Amino acid sequence: MEKLIKRAAKDLSGSKNVVALTGAGISIESGIPPFRGKGGIWEKIDPMEFAHIDAFMRDPAKVWNVLIKEMKNITDTAKPNDAHKALAQLEKHGILKTVITQNVDGLHQMAGNTDVIEFHGNFAWQRCMDCNRKIKNDQVDISQIPPKCECGGILRPDCVFFGEPIPTDHLMRSQQASAECDIMLVIGTSAVVQPAALMPVIAKESNATVIEINLEKTPLTDQISDYILLGKSGEVMNRIMAQMERFD
Repeated sequence: MEKLIKRAAKDLSGSKNVVALTGAGISIESGIPPFRGKGGIWEKIDPMEFAHIDAFMRDPAKVWNVLIKEMKNITDTAKPNDAHKALAQLEKHGILKTVITQNVDGLHQMAGNTDVIEFHGNFAWQRCMDCNRKIKNDQVDISQIPPKCECGGILRPDCVFFGEPIPTDHLMRSQQASAECDIMLVIGTSAVVQPAALMPVIAKESNATVIEINLEKTPLTDQISDYILLGKSGEVMNRIMAQMERFD
């Protein structure tokens, strides 16, 4: 493992165009449960009943009470962990250019990353369905469900529900960033859900080095990744950053 830490630190230190692809694994360490997999939110509730745009349009109060209110409580108190902070530091050093994330918590921006492409939008902001005004999540009054904008319109998370398309510009920018990077960091995701699954493939086909950081091996490990660092994302990133400081 120590050899791989040094290898990752050396690779990153020599790069000026790193892209990070992140998934639920990076935010679990901030206390945010995943949607999929063991212990995930979809084990408790049916996403088609509570996370589909049709369900929201039919009964916004029901979706707010079961799903959105819980997510609001979680994201209102969640803080970036060491992995988020490390990615922000890599950007400050001019190494990391873009974060592509499947997460909806806004923690990358909170940590300090400025170019974050959110495939699924985020729960950190609410958007009025009438006037499109955006309101920061912790400023939304939920004494009335569903909460409403000053204009009277119903507020919804600024996220992508099931049944809604991922914004085309997000997908195009992600594909371009993946094709142009020289290193892709894949952190906390197995990248089996599209379109995220395509990004490491695009990077690899464009001769980028793909470095994976995950708790366990994934379908990427033997097919796409150049090497994998097994462990918690925060701990692994701390070790990489410490090693990079020795190169300075």
